Amino acid sequence: MKTPSRPSKATGAKNGAAKTTAPKAADTKTTAAKTTLKPAASKTGNRGVVTAKRSAAEGLRELFVDSLKDIYWAEKALTKALPKMSKNATTEALVQAIKEHTAVTEQQVQRLERVFELIGEKAVAKKCEAMDGLIKEAQDIMESTQEGPVRDAGIIAASQKVEHYEIATYGTLVAFAKTLGEDEVAGILAETLAEEKEADVTLTEAAYNTINFDAAGEEVEGEEGSERPDTE
Repeated sequence: MKTPSRPSKATGAKNGAAKTTAPKAADTKTTAAKTTLKPAASKTGNRGVVTAKRSAAEGLRELFVDSLKDIYWAEKALTKALPKMSKNATTEALVQAIKEHTAVTEQQVQRLERVFELIGEKAVAKKCEAMDGLIKEAQDIMESTQEGPVRDAGIIAASQKVEHYEIATYGTLVAFAKTLGEDEVAGILAETLAEEKEADVTLTEAAYNTINFDAAGEEVEGEEGSERPDTE
């Protein structure tokens, strides 16, 4: 009987080479697969999704507190901005309205400090970019208008932008407080919300009753479309 011949060294080398190269081919495919997935991940990152800061709010309560800090800064800034506006106004009704609301704003600052106390947070002001922009716009309007009815009309326009921002802010804060079960806080904030709405109505009446007409420099009473708007 013939003894089976052993494979030659050359044949063994070939088999060994085949075994060695097979994993490399698999690795190449795996690498290629991974490479094709990377562009998809990078596209997701380019869709305009904002990366949150480390201090970003993770819950409604944190967002609520952050919003309180924002409006706290805004109200304190207004206590300094409103007197400048009253000094530049000439219509007595407007001057008086701004002075009265300045006093109300000071009370609103104290009210916010009470809110911070009730929720166990320190009263800290965080710069409100929106209010900062509105105050700068009011300053620009005063610089861009002649003293008198035209400037007064501009001051009312700037003031109502401020009021509308505050109405939106306090409306949201009241809703947040109710959702979080902070009923007493919601009541306090609702009081401020009512004051802002009242101030907006006062400004509308001042503008329509006299100031806008004086700024126009012509008699328009009785003309079509000049009926007093409903400010309720």
